[in-house]
Amino acid sequence: MKDSDQETLLVFPCDFPIKIMGRDGETFRQTAIALVEEHTGKIADDAIKTSASSKGNFLSITVTITAKSQEQLDTIYQALSDHDEILVAL
Repeated sequence: MKDSDQETLLVFPCDFPIKIMGRDGETFRQTAIALVEEHTGKIADDAIKTSASSKGNFLSITVTITAKSQEQLDTIYQALSDHDEILVAL
């Protein structure tokens, strides 16, 4: 599949869930949400879902945003991937 074909798989704007995983520490949740909000604006509380791992060491946060473009999504994923507290962003 060519890059130009991949860009057309989503129709923007659209609701898009971003799953972020990291160690459940004091600042992880706030950091993860702030990194996304830098590119989306304020995210409503009901658009944020969290789930702790069975032993409580890790936290998964799913943030559903209204994605405006593939470039916006790429920028968000890059910001998340570049941060030390973020282990995985899907």
